Amino acid sequence: MHLTPIPAFSDNYIWALHDSQQALVVDPGESDGVAHWLATEGLRLDTILITHHHPDHTGGVAALREATGARVVGPARERMPEPLERVRSGDEVHALGLRFEVMEVPGHTAGHIAFYAAEFDGAPLLFCGDTLFSGGCGRLFEGTPAQMLDSLTRLAALPDDTRVCCTHEYTLSNLRFAVAVEPHNADLSSYQLRCQAQRAKNFPTLPSSIGLEKRINPFLRTGQAEVMRSAQARSPGQPTDAVAVFATLREWKNVF
Repeated sequence: MHLTPIPAFSDNYIWALHDSQQALVVDPGESDGVAHWLATEGLRLDTILITHHHPDHTGGVAALREATGARVVGPARERMPEPLERVRSGDEVHALGLRFEVMEVPGHTAGHIAFYAAEFDGAPLLFCGDTLFSGGCGRLFEGTPAQMLDSLTRLAALPDDTRVCCTHEYTLSNLRFAVAVEPHNADLSSYQLRCQAQRAKNFPTLPSSIGLEKRINPFLRTGQAEVMRSAQARSPGQPTDAVAVFATLREWKNVF
């Protein structure tokens, strides 16, 4: 089984899996790049997974479904390009011999879901849409800080070797913010240099891993002393509980 990020727009990735015959794609915001990839690799599209309703994640679904007859699976509580199978937390999706657990992860949007496979080529695999990014997290368009923190906390509880397939190449921007929040984090500094080298070669920085994100991502580190101090300096007098720290960080990142 092969895992491939198909670039789309200026900074999206449409993640794809294939077994040399059939393919699965996640959040196809446009169809042309996927169609070209399928033709180049000689693959038949079997399944489309969707994490949330934003157009840069759904814009190519209708064309791909019409062209290939692919099965479409998406969140139960969001407006989606019909027809599709709607799934919610605890449901399972079976595709290409893999078993994906559906996790509801509201925050970026109200009905956002993620797809988690406990076993893929020797390690777990997570398609998390715009909930978790490497070094960051999604903006809160429809959810609350408490919802997003809860969603991120549940993702952070997945095994450390879980590969994190985010849908945007936001890593360098996120890491500049992370360094501002936690400047003495040696793991973060090392990772930033590694990602800068990757992007200089035009290589993806992704997938990341849950274990790495717990070491470098300030939105998963709201209980760390330096992160708390930075949040307090940003918003003096604010509470220092995890939700308040997260909310301060997210508002800060919005204008960083």
